Amino acid sequence: MTATATLATARRVLGQLRGDPRTIALLLFVPCLLMTLLYWVFAKQPETFDRIGLQLLGIFPFITMFLVTSVAMLRERTSGTLERLLTTPVGKGDLLVGYALAFGVAALAQAALASGLALGVLGLDPGGSVALVLLLAIADAVLGMALGLLVSAFAKTEFQAVQFLPAFVLPQILLCGLIAPRDEMAGALRAISNALPMTYAVEAMTEHSAGLDLLVVAACAAAALALGAVTLRRRSA
Repeated sequence: MTATATLATARRVLGQLRGDPRTIALLLFVPCLLMTLLYWVFAKQPETFDRIGLQLLGIFPFITMFLVTSVAMLRERTSGTLERLLTTPVGKGDLLVGYALAFGVAALAQAALASGLALGVLGLDPGGSVALVLLLAIADAVLGMALGLLVSAFAKTEFQAVQFLPAFVLPQILLCGLIAPRDEMAGALRAISNALPMTYAVEAMTEHSAGLDLLVVAACAAAALALGAVTLRRRSA
C-alpha cells in the first residue's frame, strides 16, 4: 500500500462523484429531506422529535452511505475497472483506503449538512455538545460506508448489492434501540444487538458518548475496511 496510489484512487472516485449529480443528491439531500419530514410528522410532539431525531441523525447517513458505497464498489468490479486497476501497482489496500478517503469526504459533507439543518433550522435539541453530535453523525456515516464496501464483495450484481440493505441494515434498525428500549428486549435479542455495530452508533448519539461507544463504531469501521480488502474480488463471477 502506497500513499501515491491511495490518493490517486481517492481523487478518481471524487471525480466520479462530481460527475454523478443523482448520487450527490442521494448523499447530501436525502438525509436532510428525511429529517425535515420527521420534523413535520412530530411537529406537535417536540420531545419525541428530539428523542427520535437524534437517533435517526445517525441512522439516515449510515443507510445512504451503505447503499451508495456498496453499489459503487460493485460497479467497479462488474465493469472490469477493478480488474484493470489491480494489474497496476494499485493494491487492494490502496483501493479500499482510497474509496474510504473519498467517501469519507462525502460522509463529512453529508453529516455536516444534515446536522446543521436538524440542529439549526429544525431546532433539534442535541442535549449536549453540538460538536460532539456532529462528530458522531460523521462516525456513523463512515461506519455505513465501511460496511457497504465490505458487503459489496458478496454481491454479483448491483441488484444483489441493494438487497443487502433490507437483509443487513433493517435487522440492525429493529434491534438498535430505536423501536424499543434494548433493556426490555428478550435476552437472546439483546445479546444479538450487542454484536451489531448500529447499536453502538445509536447509543453514542443518544447518550452523547465520546468514549466506549464511539471507539466501538471506529473499530467496526476499521475492521470492515480490513475485511473488505481481504475479501475483495477482482470481478464478479
